[in-house]
This record gives sequence, structure tokens and C-alpha cells, in this order.
Amino acid sequence: MAISIDLQDKDKRRNLAERTNTFQNNKPSLIGLSRDELKEKLASIGIADKQLRMRATQIWHWLYIRGVSDFSDMQNVSKDLRGLLAENFDISRPEIIEEQISNDGTRKWLMRFPSGGAGKPVEVETVYIPEDDRGTLCISSQVGCTLTCTFCHTGTQKLVRNLTSGEILAQLLVAKDRLGDFPNKDTPVGGFIPTGERKVSNIVMMGMGEPLYNFENVKKALLIAIDGEGIALSRRRVTLSTSGVVPEIYRTGEEIGVMLAISLHATRDELRDELVPINKKYPIKDLMEACRTYKGANNARRITFEYVMLKGVNDSLQDAKELVMLLKNIPAKINLIPFNPWPGSQYECSDWEQIEKFADFINQAGYASPIRTPRGRDILAACGQLKSESERLRKTERAALEAMMISGHGEA
Repeated sequence: MAISIDLQDKDKRRNLAERTNTFQNNKPSLIGLSRDELKEKLASIGIADKQLRMRATQIWHWLYIRGVSDFSDMQNVSKDLRGLLAENFDISRPEIIEEQISNDGTRKWLMRFPSGGAGKPVEVETVYIPEDDRGTLCISSQVGCTLTCTFCHTGTQKLVRNLTSGEILAQLLVAKDRLGDFPNKDTPVGGFIPTGERKVSNIVMMGMGEPLYNFENVKKALLIAIDGEGIALSRRRVTLSTSGVVPEIYRTGEEIGVMLAISLHATRDELRDELVPINKKYPIKDLMEACRTYKGANNARRITFEYVMLKGVNDSLQDAKELVMLLKNIPAKINLIPFNPWPGSQYECSDWEQIEKFADFINQAGYASPIRTPRGRDILAACGQLKSESERLRKTERAALEAMMISGHGEA
């Protein structure tokens, strides 16, 4: 039976806020700043030029290696400086509105961030998928989405705003907090946690939003996540998924260098125009050219092509043949995703027998084509199903949905 920690109760929310040092003010955050930006912030409060590099290194260490969320915990920083930092800046975590734990160990957090301007605070969902040899965190890049992919529930929530680099990175820090993944932190009670040194070993930019429509903030957050003197995730354990924003695919390879996943779902422009409307702007030919020339892609660093299986739409053996032809000369693997219906969706999932035939054909053609394993069914943690407070589902609707969670991205 899934565990749902109901944080709508004021006392429970207040207690959790105390444990996670929830964001409660409008001071600028130091989370998500580059080293140069961090030094600029320190200079603005009077830190001497000759001390800037040393102080920035100290703070960087406490933020990303030790995982502190309160300046008072920075033990090798003087008391006076800690006070000055606390007066001017913030390093606390977003508020956790809800935490759910699936009976298979999948965890989902609903986090609340400040409005970022006029309007109400915003909420995003972040999902953690544990396996024996890895723990994968699915991170959101936007509140809502500008795209209107017809099979995706997230796409029915209009874009509210981009997340900042700090808000993107904060999702990773919250997960590491809650999983005991920082030094001297306890692992949680309940739920499956992978063996190994890291509880969060892989991250995927596959949550709410199109990451490449928020390129600069995503870039800054991911470069901090892979920085060798901080969180230090391997580039091969970080995957960015896009629906096909071609110009930024080139930039991703050149400027970030992480693993790439393409939300493909069709092999012909006329069908992909319907399923993934961004195809009208960046058609399949242009998308494939960007993949063929993606910097660093090779047989050891293959591009993942995500393909949702829609009954009678894109699941025939002819579709499989066209997919193999389309990916010629691209180091690729194909993730087959059984479609997960949601209220109001117009599609059905392909029959399991047909999915297996489709996968067998692709495998025989020399491409790995794993069928994505169902994860987190009982807590609505599906890839493409994440949605936040502005259009949240009723509990009766939640029970009607199943989840297919991210697996097989990055190194084990």
C-alpha cells in the first residue's frame, strides 16, 4: 500500500518546514549561482576582493557537498560573516506540500516556490525512482508547459513561468535531504533505497516543461550538478529530454555535454505534427540532423529516443521499420513507453503483444529497445503525467491513472 504524507495539515506542514528549513523570505538565494555570480554577491555585502575566491569556495562546499540549508551550520565561517550572510541571502529549501511513497519505492514530492514576481506561489512535482544499482531523480524545468503534445497530461497545464536555476537545483537538494544522501545524514524510514554510495546517482530533465525552452537556467543548474568540486554527478548520468527544440540541441551538446533523449513518438511528419506539434517548426529531418551531429554521441553514449505506444496510431510493424530506417547512422536506443491513459485522453495503450512484436523487430535490427517498466502506479508519478496545483487531479481521478516511470537513462 502506498504511503501518502498529507502535508495539507498545518501542524504537519509546519513540522516538515522546520526540518527542511523551508523558504520563508524574499532574500536572494545563493543556490544556483555560478562561482563568478557567487563572488559578485559576496562583494556586494562588503567581502574584500582578496577574500572572495576563498569565501566563495567555502560556501560552495557547504551548499553542494555538505548540503546545509542554514548559514549557522557553516562551521568554518566566522560567526560575524554567518550573520552577515543570513541578513542578506537565503539558502533554504522550497516548501514540500506533499510527499508520496509508492509501494515499489518510487517517491514523489510536490514543492512550492515563491511567485517570482506578481501572482501566487507556484508548485512543481519531482519524482525519485530507486533501483538496485541506481537512484534516478526526474526534475522539472517549468511550471506547466508551452507544448501541447496530445498524449501528455502535463501539456494540458498552461505555462506559468520558467523555473530559475536555483529552483531547478533545489529539487535535487531536497531529494538528497529527504533520502539522506548528504554526508552524516540519515536515510529515511520506509520505501526502497538503492544500495551503493549515492542515493541519487542519476538525474533526468523529464519533469514538467520543455527544458530547452528554459535553456540558460537549465544549463546553469546542470553545470553545478556535474561540477567536480560539488555534487559531482557524471555527465553520463545526466539526461536531458527534449521534444525537439533543434537550435538548443546543438547548444546542449556544445555547452552542457550531457546525455540526450528525444521525445519522438512518430516517424512521419504528418503524424508527429499531431502528436508533438513543435514538429511543425522543427520537422523530423532537421531533428535527425541535430542528433547525428550531437557532440559526444557514440556507441558508448547513445541518444535515447522515447516512443510512446499508442494503439492503432504508431504501433504497427511498418512504423517499426520506418523507425529503424529513420535512426540509421545515429548511435541510438529506443525506449518504448506503454501509453498511460488519463481522464480526457483520446488514445489507448497498444496491446502488450503488439508492443513486444514492435520491440522484437527493433532489437533484431540492432537497436536496444527496452520496454519501460511500470513504476509508481499508485501515486500518479508517470512520465508525462506530472501536473501541479493549478490543475491538480481529484483523488478519484488519481486512482484511475497508472505510471510509467523513467528507467534505463545514464550509466548504472
